[in-house]
Amino acid sequence: MATSSTAAPSSTLPTGEVRAKPRGGQRLQAWRERPWWPWARRLVVLGFLAFVAALLVSQARAIEWAQVFATMRAYPLRTLLVAAGLAALSHLIYASFDLVGRHYTGHRLPVPTVMAITFVSYAFNLNMGTIVGAVGMRVRLYSRLGLAPGQITRVVGMSMLTNWLGYFLLAGLAFLLWPLALPDDWHLGRTALRALGAGLVAVSLAYLLACAFSRRREWTVRGHDIALPSLRVAFVQLALSCANWGVMGLAMFVLLQDRVPYPMALGVLLIGAVAGLMSRVPAG
Repeated sequence: MATSSTAAPSSTLPTGEVRAKPRGGQRLQAWRERPWWPWARRLVVLGFLAFVAALLVSQARAIEWAQVFATMRAYPLRTLLVAAGLAALSHLIYASFDLVGRHYTGHRLPVPTVMAITFVSYAFNLNMGTIVGAVGMRVRLYSRLGLAPGQITRVVGMSMLTNWLGYFLLAGLAFLLWPLALPDDWHLGRTALRALGAGLVAVSLAYLLACAFSRRREWTVRGHDIALPSLRVAFVQLALSCANWGVMGLAMFVLLQDRVPYPMALGVLLIGAVAGLMSRVPAG
């Protein structure tokens, strides 16, 4: 049988046998067998924890605590309690995102453990960004519980996909049906915003269609196997994500005390989420 020109590089043994080069997972396993690996791992963990601690201190110093407490005192107690309850509900919904990844990868960590890890990661994600929260904390906690790097990558990837899948659908519908008047320096009128909304809805629907009808279900990327989930899993992803973004928008609506309609509060939240990400990008 002819060998494809795109086959992976290989080496030939004296006996004439062909030995494929190690894949990413095999190379990582070889590193783990080195005598210096435990020390390197400890140094990485200590460095990450020191980095997180420094970020916490920096964030705390940047907050005007007197103004925060004054603002909270200006709200009715009932409003604060309802908003706090909605925030807790949002964290609970997000904590279930990694359960989708648990089903997708087939790992057997207990459900409460998975939800606790996701809950903590979400709290760090909201305050310190994706790298520290969504990725860093999960890698640290899951690796300590014995998950392989490939499993962690798929769990994190599935969780992030779940989060943005619902965002695309809700933001698309909000931009289509209730386009906001954006600042002039954004250079994005209502017609362009509606077009963007249509594109976002199309992306969400395309994912569902791919999960339902795609003939090719698996790919290999840099040694990692990636498979499309079933349509049922895709619908669960969409429902969880839409519920989470919707609850966050409801919390903002409650704190605004009926000054704006709920669709506007949700639209501002959705635009603000992307603006917040862009603000962390250099020159963004």
